[in-house]
Formats: sequence, structure tokens, C-alpha cells
Amino acid sequence: MLEEQILEHLTFVYGSEQGQTVAQELLGKLQQFKAQHPQLRRKGNGRFTENDTILITYGDMVQTRLYQRPLDTLRLFLRHHVAGKINTVHILPFYPYSSDDGFSVINYKAVNPDLGTWDDVSRIGRRFRLMFDAVINHISSESDWFQAFLADDPHYHDYFTVVDPGTNLSHVFRPRALPLLTPVETAAGLKHIWTTFSADQIDLNYANPNVLLDVIDVLLFYISHGASLIRLDAIAFMWKEIGTSSIHLPQTHRLIQLMRTVLDLVAPHVALITETNVPHDENISYFGDGRNEAQMVYNFALPPLTLHAFHTGNASHLSQWAATLTLPSDRVTFFNFLASHDGIGLMPASEILHSREIRAMAERVQSLGGNVSYKNNPDGSRSPYELNINYLDALAEPGNNHESVEQIAQRFLASQAIMLALRGVPGIYFHSLFGSHGWPEGVQETGRYRTINRQKLDRQQLELELARPDTLRYFVFYDYLTLLRHRTNQPAFHPHGGQQVIFCHEAVFALLRSSVDGRSHILCLHNIANQPHDIYLNISDLPLADATTLTNLINSQTYPVGEDKNLIITLEPYQIAWLIAG
Repeated sequence: MLEEQILEHLTFVYGSEQGQTVAQELLGKLQQFKAQHPQLRRKGNGRFTENDTILITYGDMVQTRLYQRPLDTLRLFLRHHVAGKINTVHILPFYPYSSDDGFSVINYKAVNPDLGTWDDVSRIGRRFRLMFDAVINHISSESDWFQAFLADDPHYHDYFTVVDPGTNLSHVFRPRALPLLTPVETAAGLKHIWTTFSADQIDLNYANPNVLLDVIDVLLFYISHGASLIRLDAIAFMWKEIGTSSIHLPQTHRLIQLMRTVLDLVAPHVALITETNVPHDENISYFGDGRNEAQMVYNFALPPLTLHAFHTGNASHLSQWAATLTLPSDRVTFFNFLASHDGIGLMPASEILHSREIRAMAERVQSLGGNVSYKNNPDGSRSPYELNINYLDALAEPGNNHESVEQIAQRFLASQAIMLALRGVPGIYFHSLFGSHGWPEGVQETGRYRTINRQKLDRQQLELELARPDTLRYFVFYDYLTLLRHRTNQPAFHPHGGQQVIFCHEAVFALLRSSVDGRSHILCLHNIANQPHDIYLNISDLPLADATTLTNLINSQTYPVGEDKNLIITLEPYQIAWLIAG
């Protein structure tokens, strides 16, 4: 059955004759892989539970003054501080690269020697599940593949998309305010090649099935080296077609479905996660029918909508959007995150927030010391594309320099609690878990806005701050661990459990979470404002209606439920209340 699906996918993309030829070659590779790795068929079906949390980190995020490979330093640090509390680690691209902090890969199958070795990666995998990046929309200009293209090697002649510079490319969607075509000198003369993101990131040409076969070989290599989750970076752009937007094309979806089928055949425990920083409706299209495409999609609208709620003290947009979050099956879920190695994407919220609201966020971020990246529009204008700022800093109030570290931490953790409460699997960026501020000095050094959120930390100094109860890192980290402990202990937070958004106050993001079997329920209340609010909520229509008291998991405070089923609770500024019966 799965073999037949592979043929169907390839026929759709390449036509009957070529599809048949490619299918035969691919199925031969897969049979060989299965024979070499029979254990991968026995690892389960890749489902997620409330116990799953993903920490996002660079391989050298923590460093030591002693001679030690950064990946081994990371392993030891994580083993000491987060093992048993977080079960999955996403190591951002750890391959040799030429730019973009790893996202311009020179060699897909090598570990950057500045970070360590495959053995170091494997040792991290003994304690944590591993998530790898598949940066397969583009490859470094320094890669062997592209160098062979420049040398006019016949095998690599069609590995990249060559376009006449006079071609009308006005329909192509542009995520960056940079030229789409890059001129390069080859042994066969000057050529203009397709570069969606930068002149150093050369887009691969999937119209050539040899590219697809090589990329699937890379995915199989990652699985054989311990990847349980594979992030498909910038995958929406993988198929190019002149005269179209060259984003979200049917061939792109079909190739992702092919990858899903391949993994279902050889390693059903491995999940695909699509990274598509686009408006919400386009983003969730990568679930496919709920069974045939990505198991998770990045919930890209969550970071800007949560930030907007805290900026305005009004959670209405966030609540209304969250009420639409449905899943097409119990085999998929959202990858919820607020911060990452990149900035805060604005496009996912472009059809939810008014342009003036987006501009207001951008202006506030700039007033807080952040930057704004722009994209080019077809009419020649520019729009804010990404806010480049540490998420903790982005939540601050301009001009308020008198807050205590405890107050800063409380506001930040209220935002994180929203992410943790929502249905899905949470992804926590390293700097968020450990209470970092931004790194503007890094932006000055590199000239790249995204560097503000990519600082590498000295392990000794980091641990000194974590040991001091008066530091921001201390307040954030240990209270964050408390939230994670409660989350992983409650089946109501299962990624496929029930979710009902409750509209009780504009300054409160509230939702009811329920376990898959319907026996466990948590009423989650989050005050996103800097002032207290009295909440009056009738729970007669909720599964908690039989309760006489509700208890806040966070601080054990109890609240009586009246005979009329009315709950009256005062939420302090930025207070989190995860309420259970009893």
C-alpha cells in the first residue's frame, strides 16, 4: 500500500513514465535501508503526549573555557539541568555551513568539526529524543553540489534553477527584500540562478528527480543517526514554476507527502515538522488531510498574536484566533512556540491583525531596542516581515526601568504559560528557558538583525546566575520548570485532547483543556495585563460544574464554586491560574 502511494506521488510530480522510473530506484533504496535498519520499524508510530516538550538550541549555545567540544558541553549541561524535565532536543543545524548561522549547509552529512562529531550527537540522543533540521530548499554556494555545477559537471547541470534575467518573475512571492536571481560565473559562462533567501543559499531544483533522490538519501541518513523529528526548513518554496508565486505549489505538498510516506514505510516513529512562516490558513495546509503530510506544523501566528495581547492588554484577537484551532485528525498537532533563533514573524498574523496594529507592534519593538525586517510587495512597497528582538524584551513596557526581576519574570512566564496550555507540543527556545535578554552587541558585530537572539553563553557564568536567587535567570528557569512539571503531569494537556476557548474578560486568555478520554479537565486562566482583574465565570456548562472548589496547580490556592456555579477569582497582574477540581 505504501509502495503504491510512493508511485502515485512520483507520477503526480514527474509524469507516468519518469515517475515509474524514479519509483523503482527509490523503492530499491528503501528496501536496502529497511534491511540495514530493521530496528527502526519497531519504534512505534510517532505519536505525541503531554510528556513531550522540545528544547530548541544551537550546538554551541553553552560553551566552556576548558577544551571541550561544544556538543559535549551542551550534553553535560542539559543532562544536569533539564534531563527528566524536557524529553526532546532540537539541535539547530550542526552541519558545516557558510552563512546564516548554519542554514546555508555545505555538507548535509557531516557535523561541523567546530561543534563535535556524530558520536557527540548520538550521546545527546541517549538521554533525549532528537530533532534535526533538513535545510533542503537550498544549499550553500560552497557545497560540493554547487561547485560541481559551477564546473559544468553534467550530473549537476540541472541541480539548480537557471533563469534568463529577462524573465518576468513579478508573480514570485518574495520573503526578503533581496534580488531573486544571483549571477554566477560557470565553466559554461554566466548564469543567473534562483536564490530565494540570499546569494549564498542556492535553491535546489526538484524538477530534477536526482535532486529528490539525493535529498531523501539525506533524510534516511538523519534517521539512521538518531533523528526522531525532522524539521523541513523553508519548505514552502521548494518547487519553482515561472508565472506562479512559487510558494505552496501542489508539487511541494505532494513531495512532502512523499517524504511522509517514505518515513511511514521505513521508520514510522519519525515525524515531519514543516516550517512555513506564512499566514495561518496557508500554514495549516501542510497538515494535508491529517494523515498524509506533516505530523506537526509550526504555529506561526501564536508569537505575534500573544505579543499583541500583552502590548495592548487585550487578548481578544488571540482568543478569537485560538478558537479556530482545530486538527484534521488525531495523528497531527501544532508545534507551539513563542521564541526561536529567528525573529517574530508578522506574516502569519497579517490576516488577523490590522496593518496599523502590526505597525504599532513594530514601532514598540523599535522603542525597546529591537529591529524590524521588511519584505518587498508586488506593488513596490515594503511591509514589516519580522520583529528582531528577544521575546522577553519584546514584552517590556517602554520607559519602565523600575521593574524588579521578579515582575519581569512573571510577565514573561504568563506568555509562556499560554503556549504551554494550548493544544500541541511546546517548543522552548534555550534563551527563553534560561531567562536571557537580547544581545544587541551581536547585531553590531555581525550586521544581522537576527543575531540579537543568538548569543552563545559561557557555562560557568550561566550556572552562577542560575544559582543566585536574585537573578532574572533564577526566577525564569525554576518557575518555568514548575510550569513544565504541572503540564507533563496532567493528561488534560495531551496534544490531541479537547480545547475550548472561553471568553470571560478581554484581558484574560482562558481555555478549558480536557484529556483524550474526557476524564481530566483544567481551566487555564492567564491575565495578560499589568493590573488585577476580577473574573466572574459561570461554569455550569463546563465539565468542572460538579466541583465545589477549584485549585490552582501553580500555587495551590483554592477558590470556592457557588451553588449557582459561579466562580469569582481575582487575577493579579500577569497571574497564571491552571484550575482543577478539588
